[in-house]
Amino acid sequence: MTRKYATADAVGIDELLDFVRSRHHMVLTTFRADGSLQTSPVTGGVDEQGRIVIASYPQRAKAANLRRTPRASVTVLSDEFNGPYVQVDGDAEVIGLPDAVEPLVDYFRAVAGEHPDWDEYRQAMVDQGKCLIRVTPVRWGPVATGGFPPG
Repeated sequence: MTRKYATADAVGIDELLDFVRSRHHMVLTTFRADGSLQTSPVTGGVDEQGRIVIASYPQRAKAANLRRTPRASVTVLSDEFNGPYVQVDGDAEVIGLPDAVEPLVDYFRAVAGEHPDWDEYRQAMVDQGKCLIRVTPVRWGPVATGGFPPG
């Protein structure tokens, strides 16, 4: 059996965003009122301004935490468990309705492409009371893979 060696590749912002664009499985970490960490598995994408975007509901813990402490960490995972990943830390904001409708359209495009009926999608977002979380990357670790330490 061939050994798989760990990697840790430093990347600039453009390489980071290219890496994140093709991956939609993420873990969002926010801060509870007592300062402890709260994590949530989420689906996310990258908007045209280079922010990580995540759809949610305003009453969820992650949204409440971000309104109070607008900082987050997002671990972006590959589809395969042992694939590359990266941690992105940044400033965060929660966009509520009605302002969230068009950003939610952008979110959908980033994650799933074109919708067959955008009017129906917009109405569903309003009916469901959705919000949008945006995380602006401020710092990030290397794009890493697990394995044995090199050399």
